[in-house]
Amino acid sequence: MKQRGVTLIQMLSALAVAALLTQLGMPAYARLSDDLHRAAAARDLAQALRSARSHAMLQSQPVLVQPLDGKWGNGWRVLLEHNQQVLREQRLSRPLEIAGNRDGQVKFSALGVPLGPGNQLLAATLRVCERSSGDSRYKVVLASTGRIRLDTEAGPDTQCPAAQR
Repeated sequence: MKQRGVTLIQMLSALAVAALLTQLGMPAYARLSDDLHRAAAARDLAQALRSARSHAMLQSQPVLVQPLDGKWGNGWRVLLEHNQQVLREQRLSRPLEIAGNRDGQVKFSALGVPLGPGNQLLAATLRVCERSSGDSRYKVVLASTGRIRLDTEAGPDTQCPAAQR
């Protein structure tokens, strides 16, 4: 007599193997998803800063880039200084830990030069941190000349909160 289909034991064995493989793959998938989210946030932040600088130079008026709710990890807003008109707002879908050596807003003068408090030249580094390890693979670096670059080097970072514990 020929057997058609599969037995209950074969089906349960296949389901057990599938469940085991799924359980083994989920942590790797979660890490990959978090890393992609951090990379996208760093890329978007660098692009927002570049856009703000370009707008300041093209329109010959100061432009501000402010963290939302006082934290870069929530997102940021680009606005004109003189009338507070919002040019762009980016709210992150999941809050991240973004640490920087300068807190608060970044102002670009009409010449595209980044200025800090007291209209002094500003150089800053914003690090997109991993919550668990304190590593920072993605860094948005703002030079005092106005150049903005995205560094992608892995390693522990003392400015990330998890590394300070």
